[in-house]
Amino acid sequence: MPFSVLLSLYSKENPAYLRQSLDSVFGQTLPPDEVVLVEDGPLTAALYAVVEEYAGKYPALKIVPLTENVGLGRALNEGLKHCSHELVVRMDTDDIAMPDRFEKQLAYMAAHPECDLLGGQITEFIDRETNIVCARKVPCTHEKILMWLKGRSPFNHMSVTMLRSRVIACGNYLDWHFNEDYYLWIRMALNGCRFANLPDTLVNVRVGKEMYRRRGGWQYFKSTSALQKYMLVHGLISPLRYMFNVSVRFVVQVLMPNNAKQFVYRHFLRK
Repeated sequence: MPFSVLLSLYSKENPAYLRQSLDSVFGQTLPPDEVVLVEDGPLTAALYAVVEEYAGKYPALKIVPLTENVGLGRALNEGLKHCSHELVVRMDTDDIAMPDRFEKQLAYMAAHPECDLLGGQITEFIDRETNIVCARKVPCTHEKILMWLKGRSPFNHMSVTMLRSRVIACGNYLDWHFNEDYYLWIRMALNGCRFANLPDTLVNVRVGKEMYRRRGGWQYFKSTSALQKYMLVHGLISPLRYMFNVSVRFVVQVLMPNNAKQFVYRHFLRK
Protein backbone atom coordinates (compact mmCIF):
# COMPACT_ATOMS: atom_id res chain seq x y z
CA MET A 1 0.00 0.00 0.00
CA PRO A 2 1.85 3.14 -1.14
CA PHE A 3 1.47 6.15 1.16
CA SER A 4 2.35 9.81 1.50
CA VAL A 5 3.56 11.73 4.56
CA LEU A 6 2.25 15.29 4.98
CA LEU A 7 4.11 18.03 6.88
CA SER A 8 3.82 21.80 7.10
CA LEU A 9 6.79 24.08 7.82
CA TYR A 10 6.87 27.80 8.63
CA SER A 11 9.57 30.38 9.32
CA LYS A 12 9.65 30.24 13.14
CA GLU A 13 10.54 26.57 13.35
CA ASN A 14 13.94 25.31 14.46
CA PRO A 15 16.26 23.81 11.77
CA ALA A 16 17.71 21.29 14.26
CA TYR A 17 14.22 20.10 15.19
CA LEU A 18 13.33 19.81 11.50
CA ARG A 19 16.36 17.56 10.96
CA GLN A 20 15.30 15.27 13.80
CA SER A 21 11.77 15.08 12.45
CA LEU A 22 12.85 14.30 8.87
CA ASP A 23 15.40 11.73 10.08
CA SER A 24 12.61 9.95 11.96
CA VAL A 25 10.41 10.01 8.84
CA PHE A 26 13.03 8.70 6.41
CA GLY A 27 14.50 6.26 8.95
CA GLN A 28 11.32 4.20 9.32
CA THR A 29 11.22 0.41 9.11
CA LEU A 30 8.67 1.01 6.34
CA PRO A 31 9.95 3.97 4.30
CA PRO A 32 7.39 6.41 2.81
CA ASP A 33 6.74 6.46 -0.94
CA GLU A 34 6.33 10.23 -0.84
CA VAL A 35 6.88 13.03 1.68
CA VAL A 36 4.97 16.24 0.95
CA LEU A 37 6.46 19.23 2.75
CA VAL A 38 4.42 22.44 2.55
CA GLU A 39 6.47 25.61 2.97
CA ASP A 40 3.90 27.83 4.66
CA GLY A 41 5.26 31.16 3.43
CA PRO A 42 8.90 32.30 3.12
CA LEU A 43 11.37 30.49 5.39
CA THR A 44 14.67 31.44 6.98
CA ALA A 45 17.93 30.71 5.18
CA ALA A 46 18.74 28.00 7.74
CA LEU A 47 15.43 26.22 7.14
CA TYR A 48 15.82 26.46 3.36
CA ALA A 49 19.28 24.89 3.70
CA VAL A 50 17.88 21.88 5.60
CA VAL A 51 15.04 21.44 3.10
CA GLU A 52 17.46 21.61 0.15
CA GLU A 53 19.81 19.11 1.78
CA TYR A 54 17.08 16.53 2.39
CA ALA A 55 15.51 17.08 -1.03
CA GLY A 56 18.88 16.25 -2.58
CA LYS A 57 19.28 13.18 -0.37
CA TYR A 58 15.73 11.80 -0.65
CA PRO A 59 13.95 11.88 -4.06
CA ALA A 60 10.67 11.08 -2.28
CA LEU A 61 10.62 14.58 -0.75
CA LYS A 62 8.18 16.83 -2.62
CA ILE A 63 8.21 20.55 -1.79
CA VAL A 64 5.01 22.64 -2.01
CA PRO A 65 5.97 26.32 -1.59
CA LEU A 66 3.33 28.88 -0.62
CA THR A 67 4.01 32.54 -1.36
CA GLU A 68 2.63 33.70 2.01
CA ASN A 69 1.98 32.28 5.46
CA VAL A 70 -1.62 31.02 5.47
CA GLY A 71 -1.73 29.04 8.73
CA LEU A 72 -1.75 25.31 9.43
CA GLY A 73 -5.29 24.52 8.24
CA ARG A 74 -4.95 26.13 4.82
CA ALA A 75 -1.39 24.84 4.40
CA LEU A 76 -2.47 21.24 5.05
CA ASN A 77 -5.47 21.74 2.77
CA GLU A 78 -3.11 22.59 -0.08
CA GLY A 79 -0.62 19.88 0.87
CA LEU A 80 -3.26 17.15 0.87
CA LYS A 81 -4.13 18.05 -2.73
CA HIS A 82 -0.51 17.36 -3.69
CA CYS A 83 -0.40 13.93 -2.01
CA SER A 84 -0.27 11.24 -4.70
CA HIS A 85 -1.52 8.34 -2.60
CA GLU A 86 -4.81 7.49 -0.89
CA LEU A 87 -3.11 6.77 2.44
CA VAL A 88 -1.71 9.93 4.03
CA VAL A 89 0.32 10.03 7.26
CA ARG A 90 0.46 13.31 9.23
CA MET A 91 3.62 14.40 10.95
CA ASP A 92 4.88 17.62 12.54
CA THR A 93 8.26 19.16 11.75
CA ASP A 94 9.49 19.30 15.36
CA ASP A 95 8.39 15.86 16.60
CA ILE A 96 10.00 12.43 16.41
CA ALA A 97 8.20 9.39 15.02
CA MET A 98 8.86 5.98 16.54
CA PRO A 99 10.90 3.87 14.07
CA ASP A 100 8.08 1.39 13.37
CA ARG A 101 5.23 3.91 13.36
CA PHE A 102 4.44 3.70 9.64
CA GLU A 103 4.74 -0.10 9.60
CA LYS A 104 2.21 -0.45 12.44
CA GLN A 105 -0.31 1.98 10.99
CA LEU A 106 -0.11 0.65 7.44
CA ALA A 107 -0.59 -2.91 8.72
CA TYR A 108 -3.72 -1.85 10.62
CA MET A 109 -5.18 0.05 7.67
CA ALA A 110 -4.56 -2.94 5.39
CA ALA A 111 -6.33 -5.25 7.83
CA HIS A 112 -9.22 -2.81 8.47
CA PRO A 113 -10.35 -1.30 5.15
CA GLU A 114 -13.41 0.19 6.90
CA CYS A 115 -11.18 2.56 8.91
CA ASP A 116 -11.00 6.11 7.55
CA LEU A 117 -8.75 7.66 10.21
CA LEU A 118 -6.25 5.94 12.50
CA GLY A 119 -4.26 7.58 15.26
CA GLY A 120 -2.21 6.44 18.22
CA GLN A 121 -0.69 7.41 21.54
CA ILE A 122 2.07 9.98 22.11
CA THR A 123 4.68 10.82 24.69
CA GLU A 124 5.74 14.42 25.33
CA PHE A 125 9.27 15.61 26.03
CA ILE A 126 11.11 18.83 26.88
CA ASP A 127 14.51 19.68 25.33
CA ARG A 128 15.90 16.12 25.01
CA GLU A 129 13.83 13.32 23.51
CA THR A 130 14.74 11.13 26.50
CA ASN A 131 13.30 13.71 28.92
CA ILE A 132 9.72 12.46 28.67
CA VAL A 133 7.44 14.38 31.02
CA CYS A 134 4.04 12.86 30.26
CA ALA A 135 1.91 11.00 27.71
CA ARG A 136 -1.42 11.71 26.06
CA LYS A 137 -3.57 8.60 25.96
CA VAL A 138 -6.63 8.50 23.72
CA PRO A 139 -9.35 5.83 23.33
CA CYS A 140 -8.88 3.11 20.73
CA THR A 141 -12.36 1.97 19.63
CA HIS A 142 -14.72 3.83 17.31
CA GLU A 143 -17.49 4.03 19.92
CA LYS A 144 -15.24 5.40 22.67
CA ILE A 145 -13.66 7.88 20.24
CA LEU A 146 -17.11 9.29 19.39
CA MET A 147 -17.85 9.70 23.11
CA TRP A 148 -14.49 11.41 23.73
CA LEU A 149 -15.13 13.71 20.74
CA LYS A 150 -17.94 15.40 22.67
CA GLY A 151 -15.51 16.87 25.17
CA ARG A 152 -11.98 16.77 23.74
CA SER A 153 -10.12 15.95 20.57
CA PRO A 154 -9.95 12.13 20.43
CA PHE A 155 -6.82 12.02 18.29
CA ASN A 156 -3.23 13.14 18.60
CA HIS A 157 -3.03 15.07 15.35
CA MET A 158 0.63 14.35 14.58
CA SER A 159 -0.06 10.60 14.91
CA VAL A 160 -2.89 10.13 12.42
CA THR A 161 -3.01 8.19 9.16
CA MET A 162 -6.04 8.92 6.99
CA LEU A 163 -7.75 8.16 3.71
CA ARG A 164 -7.21 11.16 1.46
CA SER A 165 -10.52 10.77 -0.41
CA ARG A 166 -12.57 10.65 2.80
CA VAL A 167 -10.87 13.75 4.24
CA ILE A 168 -11.45 15.70 1.03
CA ALA A 169 -15.07 14.48 0.84
CA CYS A 170 -15.61 15.96 4.32
CA GLY A 171 -14.26 19.35 3.24
CA ASN A 172 -10.50 18.81 3.72
CA TYR A 173 -8.55 20.74 6.35
CA LEU A 174 -10.03 24.19 6.96
CA ASP A 175 -8.85 27.18 8.95
CA TRP A 176 -9.94 27.19 12.61
CA HIS A 177 -7.60 28.94 15.05
CA PHE A 178 -5.45 26.24 16.74
CA ASN A 179 -8.23 23.68 16.24
CA GLU A 180 -7.95 22.72 12.56
CA ASP A 181 -7.62 19.06 13.48
CA TYR A 182 -10.52 18.88 15.97
CA TYR A 183 -12.74 20.66 13.44
CA LEU A 184 -11.87 18.03 10.83
CA TRP A 185 -12.56 15.11 13.20
CA ILE A 186 -15.99 16.60 13.99
CA ARG A 187 -16.91 16.95 10.31
CA MET A 188 -15.71 13.42 9.60
CA ALA A 189 -17.84 12.09 12.48
CA LEU A 190 -20.86 13.94 11.11
CA ASN A 191 -20.22 12.27 7.75
CA GLY A 192 -20.17 8.77 9.22
CA CYS A 193 -16.43 8.08 9.04
CA ARG A 194 -14.96 5.18 10.99
CA PHE A 195 -12.22 5.85 13.54
CA ALA A 196 -9.58 3.96 15.53
CA ASN A 197 -6.47 4.59 17.61
CA LEU A 198 -3.63 2.15 18.17
CA PRO A 199 -2.64 1.50 21.81
CA ASP A 200 1.01 1.95 20.82
CA THR A 201 3.06 5.12 21.28
CA LEU A 202 3.69 6.39 17.75
CA VAL A 203 5.25 9.84 18.19
CA ASN A 204 7.45 11.57 20.76
CA VAL A 205 6.18 15.17 20.82
CA ARG A 206 8.22 18.26 21.68
CA VAL A 207 6.50 20.49 24.27
CA GLY A 208 7.37 23.39 26.56
CA LYS A 209 5.93 26.40 28.33
CA GLU A 210 5.20 28.06 24.99
CA MET A 211 2.77 25.27 24.11
CA TYR A 212 0.72 25.87 27.25
CA ARG A 213 0.78 29.60 26.63
CA ARG A 214 -0.62 29.07 23.10
CA ARG A 215 -3.43 26.97 24.55
CA GLY A 216 -4.85 29.87 26.46
CA GLY A 217 -6.02 33.44 26.23
CA TRP A 218 -9.18 35.04 24.96
CA GLN A 219 -8.62 34.28 21.27
CA TYR A 220 -7.98 30.60 21.96
CA PHE A 221 -11.08 30.42 24.16
CA LYS A 222 -13.21 32.05 21.45
CA SER A 223 -11.96 29.46 18.97
CA THR A 224 -12.63 26.45 21.20
CA SER A 225 -16.03 27.71 22.41
CA ALA A 226 -17.11 28.37 18.80
CA LEU A 227 -16.21 24.78 18.00
CA GLN A 228 -18.40 23.62 20.88
CA LYS A 229 -21.21 25.75 19.43
CA TYR A 230 -20.68 24.03 16.07
CA MET A 231 -21.13 20.62 17.73
CA LEU A 232 -24.25 21.84 19.53
CA VAL A 233 -25.84 23.17 16.33
CA HIS A 234 -25.11 19.89 14.51
CA GLY A 235 -26.50 17.72 17.28
CA LEU A 236 -23.28 16.14 18.51
CA ILE A 237 -23.68 17.49 22.05
CA SER A 238 -26.61 18.57 24.21
CA PRO A 239 -27.13 22.13 25.52
CA LEU A 240 -26.10 20.96 29.00
CA ARG A 241 -22.88 19.40 27.67
CA TYR A 242 -22.20 22.56 25.68
CA MET A 243 -22.50 24.74 28.82
CA PHE A 244 -20.22 22.39 30.77
CA ASN A 245 -17.57 22.27 28.02
CA VAL A 246 -17.49 26.04 27.57
CA SER A 247 -17.39 26.73 31.32
CA VAL A 248 -14.43 24.40 31.89
CA ARG A 249 -12.57 25.92 28.95
CA PHE A 250 -13.16 29.45 30.24
CA VAL A 251 -11.64 28.59 33.61
CA VAL A 252 -8.61 26.76 32.19
CA GLN A 253 -7.92 28.87 29.10
CA VAL A 254 -8.79 32.38 30.34
CA LEU A 255 -8.67 32.53 34.12
CA MET A 256 -5.71 30.25 34.93
CA PRO A 257 -2.12 31.57 34.87
CA ASN A 258 0.29 29.66 32.65
CA ASN A 259 1.94 27.67 35.48
CA ALA A 260 -1.41 26.44 36.74
CA LYS A 261 -2.48 25.60 33.20
CA GLN A 262 0.67 23.55 32.74
CA PHE A 263 -0.10 21.64 35.96
CA VAL A 264 -3.66 20.88 34.80
CA TYR A 265 -2.52 19.67 31.37
CA ARG A 266 0.17 17.40 32.77
CA HIS A 267 -1.71 15.96 35.74
CA PHE A 268 -5.33 15.88 34.57
CA LEU A 269 -5.28 15.95 30.75
CA ARG A 270 -2.16 13.77 30.40
CA LYS A 271 -0.71 10.71 32.12
